[in-house]
Amino acid sequence: MNFASDNASPVPQQVLDVLARVNSGAAASYGADDVTAEVADRVRALFEAPGAAVYLVATGTAANSLSLATLCAPFQTIFCSEHAHIHEDECNAPEFYTGGAKLTLVRGGDVMTPEALRTAILGEGNRGVHGPQRGPVSITNVTEGGNVYALSDIGALCAVAREYGLPVHLDGARFANACVKLGCTPAEMTWKAGVDIAVFGGTKNGLMDAEAVVIFDPEAPASSGFTRAQEFELRVKRAGHLYSKHRYVAAQMLAYLEDDLWRDLAQQANDRCETLARGLQDMGLEIVNKTRANMLFFRAPLRAHKAAQAAGAVYALWGNPPEKADEPALARLVCNWSTTEAEITEFLKVMRAAL
Repeated sequence: MNFASDNASPVPQQVLDVLARVNSGAAASYGADDVTAEVADRVRALFEAPGAAVYLVATGTAANSLSLATLCAPFQTIFCSEHAHIHEDECNAPEFYTGGAKLTLVRGGDVMTPEALRTAILGEGNRGVHGPQRGPVSITNVTEGGNVYALSDIGALCAVAREYGLPVHLDGARFANACVKLGCTPAEMTWKAGVDIAVFGGTKNGLMDAEAVVIFDPEAPASSGFTRAQEFELRVKRAGHLYSKHRYVAAQMLAYLEDDLWRDLAQQANDRCETLARGLQDMGLEIVNKTRANMLFFRAPLRAHKAAQAAGAVYALWGNPPEKADEPALARLVCNWSTTEAEITEFLKVMRAAL
């Protein structure tokens, strides 16, 4: 009963099979191999963006930070929600890779509204050389609070960014889960809504270590004077994130794309989460995040959490847990592609007994 994180999931056999398939003979290094070229073509086709530049890196931290560094000068600021992953969980990597650009937090929890974003933008860029200049907007879908932005919400945030000439980055660590939840295409959730650079995450959805960065206008100028594509390539190398045996990260992404495996894995995780949510709600427990894909936050008495964890359920309490056993405590549950119905049934049984 492991609901700690989708990072804890095993790797699907389809991915291991493709890795074994490409593990034969010599291949060109540093992304010049045929597998990488095929993956780039497939990602472009998936996103309906034939002119996009596609790059693979090993981690979400690298994907987000290098993307933002490509869009942001050191003297600018990045607008993001106050619970964005780039703020709470990246150990200041965006600030490091941008050369010191700050983050401006858009108030309102994990979900930004157009009004709150506009207020944050208007609060910066007004102090001449004494303050940070306005920079990119970063949106996370699925959010750190487990919520899913609707396509109209993403479009509205991008429209505000456009009013002020600001580019938009989409942190898509759980991109597939959001896409499945919305029943939309990758294109609809990105460039058609106004996103400039998107991260097509794979690691949280079953891959070993593979994230795709999709730059929709690679010829647009970056802050350095290079094009966005040129700058991203240079930053990847300088940061130590350019694979030499690149075919192996590409093989993971190839498996992910074949027969829409990315969508199937996300659907499995989302479906399990919905089963879990219904079971908890049937007990009268509160689900905090109103929209969800594969992650939910719920409140239950502290003693119920302790009983579930003692019975083998692995998950985290969120925030500051109460001291008294009967007081409600907030917890996070995350389902992954390999979460089984048996795990959910057992967890709900334990929780029901504790209540």
